[in-house]
Amino acid sequence: MTEAQAPTHPSRLRFWALLIVLPSAFAVLLALGTWQVQRLAWKQELLASIEQRSHMEPAGIDAIEQALAEGRPVEYRTATATGEFLHDGEQHFFATFNGQTGYYVYTPLELADGRYLLVNRGFVPYDLKEPDTRPESLTPGVQTVTGLVREKLTEKPSFIVPDNDEAKNIYYWKDLDRMAANAGLPEDAVLPFFLDADATPVPGGLPRGGVTVIDLPNNHLQYAITWYGLAAALAGVGLFAWFRRKS
Repeated sequence: MTEAQAPTHPSRLRFWALLIVLPSAFAVLLALGTWQVQRLAWKQELLASIEQRSHMEPAGIDAIEQALAEGRPVEYRTATATGEFLHDGEQHFFATFNGQTGYYVYTPLELADGRYLLVNRGFVPYDLKEPDTRPESLTPGVQTVTGLVREKLTEKPSFIVPDNDEAKNIYYWKDLDRMAANAGLPEDAVLPFFLDADATPVPGGLPRGGVTVIDLPNNHLQYAITWYGLAAALAGVGLFAWFRRKS
């Protein structure tokens, strides 16, 4: 067999295969690391914005509506509203608070202009779900509530979240439209956001407000280091293979 007809040595094939694959893999890892750096900058800006909004002077409901109309974020914005609670329209969101199982109580607040705002008044234990078990919580007359605005969800957050059980008045995700309908509120008079009440004490101590937790994970720096680290390791493997072949 002539030299031209001799089969290519397997080690040589592996070397050229690595020469083709390694740069592509290296470029992909660098791109993933850079994407995570960009996400890190976005997340830091988002967290700073939320921190600022959650510590601003409380805005009125009209200001929140205007911000929404202008496309400005209102999630976790401090706000205040005044009206009368319609306690017979309570809606109950299944939740845990400080290790205890129970419900967040969403109560329609009727404003002076005839509109309605669903207010998350806070947590009640599991066995105090029904309003008649805690009559002291049914505050009468005009009330002023201060808290954090929560934007309306457009769909169920995840397929693993159970469907809401409206017949039993138990919600597993915050469907504002269905809560309002189940409370008997006119669709065109309901504000398109919630208000989570702060921890201001209420008569009888229930519901316990201040249940909102602002906890957005920010692991993008770790992810970036991981991708860049893998890229560096891959580069090291490639250089080792190159110098080994040259030696």
